[in-house]
Amino acid sequence: METGRTIHLEGISDSEAMAITGSYDRNLKALSQAFETEISFRDNTFYIKECDEDTYRQINEVLEALSEQAKNNRRIYEQDVNYAARLARRGEQIAFEELESYVVGRTMSGKPVVPRTKGQKEFVKAMADNSIVFAIGPAGTGKTYLAVVQAVTALKRNEVKRIILTRPAVEAGENLGFLPGDLKEKVDPYLTPLYDALHDMLGTEQTEKLMERGSIEVAPLAYMRGRTLNDAYVILDEAQNTTNSQMKMFLTRLGFHSKMVITGDVTQIDLDKRTPSGLIQAAGILKDIDGIHVMRLSADDVVRHPLVQKIIEKYSETE
Repeated sequence: METGRTIHLEGISDSEAMAITGSYDRNLKALSQAFETEISFRDNTFYIKECDEDTYRQINEVLEALSEQAKNNRRIYEQDVNYAARLARRGEQIAFEELESYVVGRTMSGKPVVPRTKGQKEFVKAMADNSIVFAIGPAGTGKTYLAVVQAVTALKRNEVKRIILTRPAVEAGENLGFLPGDLKEKVDPYLTPLYDALHDMLGTEQTEKLMERGSIEVAPLAYMRGRTLNDAYVILDEAQNTTNSQMKMFLTRLGFHSKMVITGDVTQIDLDKRTPSGLIQAAGILKDIDGIHVMRLSADDVVRHPLVQKIIEKYSETE
């Protein structure tokens, strides 16, 4: 290991330097952890305690990419640092600008929603290009959120007349039967991620107005039986908990001028052990049909706390 190496960034302002290092040096700490060395910063210079030539080059690539982000007034998160570090270590190009230029939609406040990883960008592109998309991946990869953003954007552009959000009424270790209310009222608490994404995109008031009008429908999967869903953007969330017959029923609801996005995490199946997952079967037998795309996201695409990615990786190794 060589010691005492430095990287100097030319022409960055104090605010840009702060964006790179992060609040309370969070990004700097993430960078140090990613490359297993101590990195400090002062006077526009990064000081690396010890590293070999390859690691030095990789750190330099990451810092140059982050510097470009800062100069373009982009906010830099710890997840961005970790993602850039993973790409650099694999010898892949760090192309944040390609992601930033692909705007999926805008939140209620006008903030652009963009993919944060290459996998997310591929998922967004698949939704635009196909009638049915399966998005299979671990928690934190943005499957549900990006699907709702795409659906709301399509509704705003009058590409569809309504959005339908659904999920199977299977719960993780809990019993819906003991909860008060009808089936929809029992399932509603489990649809929180879908509601959160809608409120982010439309605001609470507008979401409620569109639901009253029938432009947005949130319902358990059982309510889909016997219907043909025309001019609709339909999202099936937590699809790993569908049975084969439920998945077939759902997919055959597809009507004219409609799109379906099916999201799920096959490592979190809550079905009885003897019941195969409809998501796994459907993704296997339908993957070669034109108009259907099976997207597999990985721990690389996790955009939550950095520990989430490490937890997912450790569980994957064990399983």
